[in-house]
Amino acid sequence: MARRPTKAGGSIARGGGLALGEAVFRSLCEALQAGSYRAGDRLREEEVAQRLKVSRTPVREALGRLAARGFVEPAGGRGLIVRNLDISEVLELYAMREIMEGAAARLAAEHASAPEIDALRDIEQAFVEASETDAAEMAGEMARLNRAFHEAICRAARNRYLDNASRELQDWIALLGPTTFTVSGRPSTSHREHQAIIDAIAVRDGSKAEQLARTHIREALRCRLKLLQKQ
Repeated sequence: MARRPTKAGGSIARGGGLALGEAVFRSLCEALQAGSYRAGDRLREEEVAQRLKVSRTPVREALGRLAARGFVEPAGGRGLIVRNLDISEVLELYAMREIMEGAAARLAAEHASAPEIDALRDIEQAFVEASETDAAEMAGEMARLNRAFHEAICRAARNRYLDNASRELQDWIALLGPTTFTVSGRPSTSHREHQAIIDAIAVRDGSKAEQLARTHIREALRCRLKLLQKQ
């Protein structure tokens, strides 16, 4: 099967207040999260520079940062490739995710405003509508809405350090490949889990919200392991 083309999005906007190297780095991270780059994909300075319409210097800087964080690795003198996480790294990643998502849900139950809880319900409604569509691309849309759901909970937790750590964790999750919403039955069970978490946050039950969030991530890991078994 031919590998799909990879891309890092459109050109970098000038004048946005970011140094060019930082803007390129963020663009590449966003491409990882969107699935534009996946494990095994090759990243070459010249190709990325052409896509983003920048010189090779900020691209070299951004790729160096990705390599320092372990997202990419050398590809035998022919650029860099996106790393493929081994099973022990996957288990460690989900163990940390369970802790962080549980803490975020507990804190959100303490701090979330009524509009933030309403926003969670709106995101979940959009997730349900996407899950009821048969189009194959809806798995990607569900993954996007799922990220938005967890990011909204983390913002409602009112802890900048947790928020920053969660964003970095999402970059690592992007290396795992296909979304778990491709596993049969996962969209419906995920919706029920999300709804229960929202309800616990709404009634200010931090202990229950944390417990439900941790269970939710354990179920996500179970589905992830199913996908890895098929590879």
